[in-house]
Amino acid sequence: MIQIQAFTFNPFSENTYVVYDETGSGVIIDPGCYEPEERTELTKFIESNNIKIKYLLNTHCHIDHVLGNDFVKEKYKVPFLIHAKEESVLKAVKAYAPSYGFAMYHEAIPDQFINEGEEILFGSTKLSILFLPGHAPGHVGFYHSESKSLFSGDVLFERSIGRTDLPGGDHKALIESIRKKVFTLPNEVVVYPGHGNPTTVGEEKVSNPYCAVSLGS
Repeated sequence: MIQIQAFTFNPFSENTYVVYDETGSGVIIDPGCYEPEERTELTKFIESNNIKIKYLLNTHCHIDHVLGNDFVKEKYKVPFLIHAKEESVLKAVKAYAPSYGFAMYHEAIPDQFINEGEEILFGSTKLSILFLPGHAPGHVGFYHSESKSLFSGDVLFERSIGRTDLPGGDHKALIESIRKKVFTLPNEVVVYPGHGNPTTVGEEKVSNPYCAVSLGS
């Protein structure tokens, strides 16, 4: 069974996740660590729990989710995986990062593109890939069916949804991703979002003011 450790990093209060299992193998999802103390916090947790990192995964490639990519990739010498439609989003970050105050940002180059229907395998764990465009063109989620855990990035939040006014955003596509891909999962699935607190599919289906199934489209 997986264990999940969340960290909140950078001025955007982005959630970074370390997901690992009983074999000691794990992955890092959306490393937002930029400051040295943030990177130290992440590495100390990994070292103290003897976790062997196998992959670096991005749900999508907006700046707040990729600030630690280069650090993680170099520190743990692991493959970096994204959806192909996020490559241009990732490449754009180095052009605007200084204007957001991240002058020391270094780009990491993806090693592999991932697609819906594929699985990320590490230790005894399988994470299924869900294609969830709308907030970003190549946004994906990572679903662990055994524990009913979804790492949703910036698609669905507690009583909110991802913004769609950034380049590549599409409100209609986002709502479709939520209703056809996320809300078809069991109600008890815990959603671990890119910002804020975890929630559940069942709670958001009935209470989310932007996408609850009882509301109109």
